[in-house]
Amino acid sequence: MTYQILNVDTKDRIQYITINRETKLNALNKDTLAELHSAFTAAFNNPEVGGIILTGAGLKAFVAGADIAEFTGLGSEGGKQLSKKGHSEVFDLIENGNKPVIAAINGFALGGGLELAMACHIRIAAETAKLGLPEVTLGLIPGYGGTQRLTALVGKGKALEMIMTADMISAADAYQFGLVNHVVPADALLAKAEEILQKILTRAPLAIASAIKAVNASSQKDVNGFDVEITEFGKCFGTADFEEGVNAFLNKRKPEFKGK
Repeated sequence: MTYQILNVDTKDRIQYITINRETKLNALNKDTLAELHSAFTAAFNNPEVGGIILTGAGLKAFVAGADIAEFTGLGSEGGKQLSKKGHSEVFDLIENGNKPVIAAINGFALGGGLELAMACHIRIAAETAKLGLPEVTLGLIPGYGGTQRLTALVGKGKALEMIMTADMISAADAYQFGLVNHVVPADALLAKAEEILQKILTRAPLAIASAIKAVNASSQKDVNGFDVEITEFGKCFGTADFEEGVNAFLNKRKPEFKGK
């Protein structure tokens, strides 16, 4: 598929999705969200893709927020539907995907941009990155999962402080709070993301998908995460990858997983 906003490239089973609106600091407008939905849906269903790295074009911004101009005139019901559609088509889609997604935060990750990064499974930030949820300065709150995912990552007190003050934090503070997994020099950002993803790609793909599903269940109030873990654990026993993993272990060799 040809995209107007995203740059999508695949190399060695890693798909690179780059939001390319550099002059707009890669802000999320409706067209960008629609392309992200298409790109991630395709990636999760493409057997040639083992994992995804998501980043923004340029050095200034990962995603510096939503396109505020599109918010005018929506009204209460329109705002609710905007949030609901974003949740289901992009943010929840990424979080619940069957393949690992790493956010390579190359600059500002603000508002919807930080929410997008938090929907990814792992976050790596450049030392120069700034992160925050400034929605209350517009008379809004985060509407793409930010109140829930930030709380899960940093705890209730810190989440409320970040949201209510609308302050930006440094990459170093984000690491201290547990918001990002790693902080690296800007010129080492993609290399670090690739290093982690390449390691993940040597593991059993179906087990990775089960791990994502089970861990996500821990924050779903209407789901018993332990039951999900038990079910996914059992499913792994029925895979050819499990047989290969055990055989390789017993014979002291590296496994060759096929995702079957």
